[in-house]
Amino acid sequence: MTGEINQNLLESANKNTSEEETLNNKIWNEAKKMWIIAGPAILIRFSMFGINVISQAFIGHVGSTELAAYSLVFTVILRFANSILLGMTSGLGTLCGQAYGAKQHHMLGIYLQQSWLVLTTTSIFLSPLFIFTTPILKALGQDERIAEVAGSISLWFIPVVFSYVVSFSCQMYLQAQSKNLIISYLAVFSLCLHVFLSWMLTVKYEFGVRGAMGSTILAYWIPNLGQLMYVMFGGCGETWTGFTRLAFKDLGPIIKLSISSGAMICLELWYNTILVLLTGNMVNAEVTIDALSICLNISGWALMISIGFLSAASVRVSNELGKGDARAVKFSILMIVLTSSTIGSVLFVFFMLFRNNLAYVFTKNQEVAKAVAHLSPLLAFSLLLNGIQPVLSGVANGAGRQSIVAYVNLGSYYLIGIPLGVVLGYVVKLQVEGVWIGMIIGTVVQTAIIVIITYRTDWDKQVSVARRRTSRWFVEEETN
Repeated sequence: MTGEINQNLLESANKNTSEEETLNNKIWNEAKKMWIIAGPAILIRFSMFGINVISQAFIGHVGSTELAAYSLVFTVILRFANSILLGMTSGLGTLCGQAYGAKQHHMLGIYLQQSWLVLTTTSIFLSPLFIFTTPILKALGQDERIAEVAGSISLWFIPVVFSYVVSFSCQMYLQAQSKNLIISYLAVFSLCLHVFLSWMLTVKYEFGVRGAMGSTILAYWIPNLGQLMYVMFGGCGETWTGFTRLAFKDLGPIIKLSISSGAMICLELWYNTILVLLTGNMVNAEVTIDALSICLNISGWALMISIGFLSAASVRVSNELGKGDARAVKFSILMIVLTSSTIGSVLFVFFMLFRNNLAYVFTKNQEVAKAVAHLSPLLAFSLLLNGIQPVLSGVANGAGRQSIVAYVNLGSYYLIGIPLGVVLGYVVKLQVEGVWIGMIIGTVVQTAIIVIITYRTDWDKQVSVARRRTSRWFVEEETN
C-alpha cells in the first residue's frame, strides 16, 4: 500500500516537473521570438528618433527662437505627416505578417510594391504642408516670429518625408519575416554619422540650421539605400521576386487597411501635437513650448521602446493568426504586455529620480530647465502608460482590427481627453499642467477600453478571419 502511494506521489511530482519544464521552454521560446523582432525594432526607432533629437540639440545651441521653431515643425507638421505615413504602413504589416504565417511568401514582395505606390502618392499630397508652414502656424495662433523661422526650416523636411516611403515600408516587410536586424545596423551607422556631420557643419563650419538639416536628410536616406540593396539583391530570396505588374492590380485591400491603420495611428500621435498647439498661446509661450517639446522628446525616446514592442506584438499576432494557432496568439500577447509594462515601470522611476537634470541635454536656458523639472511627474506617468497602450495597438494591428481602435481613440482622446485638457488648462487656469492632465485621463480611458476588448476577443474567430483574408487576397504568381 505504502509503495503504491509513493509511486503515485512520484508520478505526480514527475508530471509537475514536466509541466514546469514545458512552460519554461514555452516562455523562453516566445521571449526569443519576441526579442528577435522587438530588439532591432527598438534600436531602429531609437536611431530614427535620435536623428531628430540630435538635430534639435544642435539647433537649440544656435538660438532659442530656432529651437522653438524646429520644435513646432517637428511636433506639429512633421509628426502629422509622419503619423499618416507610419499609420498607413501598418496596414502593410498586417498583410505581410499574415501572408508570411500562411506561407504565401511571394505575396510579401507584391504588397511591398503596392505600399510604395500608396505612400508615394500620399507624400505628394502632404508636401504643401511643408511649403506653407508659416501661414499654417500663424493661422493656428502661434507666435509670428517663431512661425517665420519655422517656415524656412520646414522646407528641409520635404526630402525626409519621401524617405519615409522606403524606410517604413521596408521595415514592415522585413519585420514580418523577422529579418529586421540589418535595418538596425544601418540605422546605428546613420545615427553616428549624423552626430559627426551635425557637429562639423553646425559647430565647426558654423552653417547653423542649414548644416543640421543637411545632415538630417543624409541620415535618413543613407539607410534607405542599404535596405533596398538588401531586399533586392539576395537578402529576401523567398519573398522578393522582382518588380511585377501585379503590384498595380487589386490595390483595394492595401488601400483599405492603410486608411484604417492610418486613422488608428494618427489619432494617437496627433494627440501630443494638439497638446503643443494648445500651449502655443499661453503665458511665456516660448519657454512653455521649449519645455513641453523637451518633455515630449524625452517621452518620444521612451515611446520608441514601446513602439518596438508594438512591432513585436503586430508581427507575432499576425504570424500566429496566419498559422492558425489561437493559443499561441494569446500567449504572445501576455508575454509582450508583461515585458513592456515592466520596462515602463522602470522608466517611470528613472525619470522621477533625474527630473532636475533632464533639460540640460537640449538647452542651457535655466528657465526652460526649471519648467521641464516641474512637468516631469506628468512625463513619468505618461511613460508608465506607454508600457501598455502601444502594445495593445500592435495586437489590434496584427489582427487587422485597426478600425475598432480608431473609434476608441476618437472617443477617448477627442471627446474626453482634449475637452478636459482645455477646461483644466484655460478655465481652471492650470496652464500646461492642466492640458496635460486632461489628456492623460483620455489615455487612461483608451487603455482601459482596449484592455477589455483584447481580453474579450475570440481569437479562434480571428484565426478564421485571417484565413479568409489570406485566401481572398491570394494572387497567383505572374506567368510568362
